[in-house]
Amino acid sequence: MDPNNKPKGPSPHYSLYQREIFKRGGTTGEFPSFSVHPEELQESTKKKLNDRGYFYANSNAGLGWTDRANREAFYKWRIVPRALVDTNVRDMTTTLFGHRIPAPIMFAPIGINKLYTTLGELVPAKIAGELGIPYCLSTAASQPIEAVAEANEKGASVHNESNSVHEYDGPNGGNATSPRFFQLYMGHDDDITLSLLNRAWKSGFDVLMLTTDTWQLGWRPTDMSIANYVFYYPNPVGNEVGSSDPVFMKKHSRELAEDTGKWIDSCVWHGKAHTWDKIKWLIGEWHKISGGRPFVIKGIQCEADALKALEVSCEGIVVTNHAGRQVDGAVASLEVLPEIVQAVGDTLALGAHAVMVGRLYVWGMSHEGESGCRHVMKSLLADLDITMTVGGYPSIEKDVRGNKEALRYNPHGVPPRGEYARL
Repeated sequence: MDPNNKPKGPSPHYSLYQREIFKRGGTTGEFPSFSVHPEELQESTKKKLNDRGYFYANSNAGLGWTDRANREAFYKWRIVPRALVDTNVRDMTTTLFGHRIPAPIMFAPIGINKLYTTLGELVPAKIAGELGIPYCLSTAASQPIEAVAEANEKGASVHNESNSVHEYDGPNGGNATSPRFFQLYMGHDDDITLSLLNRAWKSGFDVLMLTTDTWQLGWRPTDMSIANYVFYYPNPVGNEVGSSDPVFMKKHSRELAEDTGKWIDSCVWHGKAHTWDKIKWLIGEWHKISGGRPFVIKGIQCEADALKALEVSCEGIVVTNHAGRQVDGAVASLEVLPEIVQAVGDTLALGAHAVMVGRLYVWGMSHEGESGCRHVMKSLLADLDITMTVGGYPSIEKDVRGNKEALRYNPHGVPPRGEYARL
């Protein structure tokens, strides 16, 4: 891993982060304070957080069968390494809604980040900016939209200064800030919805992502055992997007003062589902506000819904079952991805244009705030970079996109959960 023996390419040399860690340990005796092995990291996170913090991000619906199905689906697909391929220069860049980004990874929307660090969503937003990869803000965030945008902007300025040879394009060309997506939980007050959309657009969030699988929370017995719904507690977190919204506060400030759950119950997880007809209205309003920027639906799990999303003019879909947190016994997202890909086309090998990462960055910032979040995300990028190097795939676009020969399906051999680390 000679840093002087790596030709400059389109992507940063993420793999050098492993060398940096080895070097610090060998020369100064400085070691990481926690493991980034996912299972070990999850276990150490339990010790860092109280039950409310841990289970908010890690509880599953019902018996957790969908969560297990997600894990098993990944285990059934194996990389086919190629030998004697020139991987000295890797290109992990891809284009996502007009943004040319350095790697096909983005921060998933997770709410109430103040459960994990006092600065909440300001931490992952800043790290996403530093890394130049997209950040998606949840409607259930514990920081105002505008403050998160400012943190992301600060991180992006660090990224642009330190990666001057890697200029990633924005929708209109030129060196871009880190892309910002806004994830919407849509209530039934259109005035409040439009206020949120306008705030997001003015703050530089140029892709709108509607979550469709969580009109209300799924059946979560582990949360119920400890009444884990922080919105109903004194001095709650998770109301900050609502309490900073002028339209919501004009209508409901007195109610919010008396009932801390007013924001979450009426505008986020309200329990009253929308239909495709309402989606058409939302897309039209977002396009008017943003000048036609993309609208994305999150929560697609079958070919029929993917085609319906295209029919109503969605520019993108997120194939997800909410990490197994909504419908227990549901199909794994990776399990249905091939048929959805066949219906809508143009993806990376088996999967999508990009992958959203959620719990991993939460676990990292639960340990060390900003530095912990940065450590796990840089480690993930280094892992991807190294895997492409030793696996014989130098380019995401040229060697992975649409290449079915890069993967092989194995229907058997899935180990019991808890055995992954011992293989």
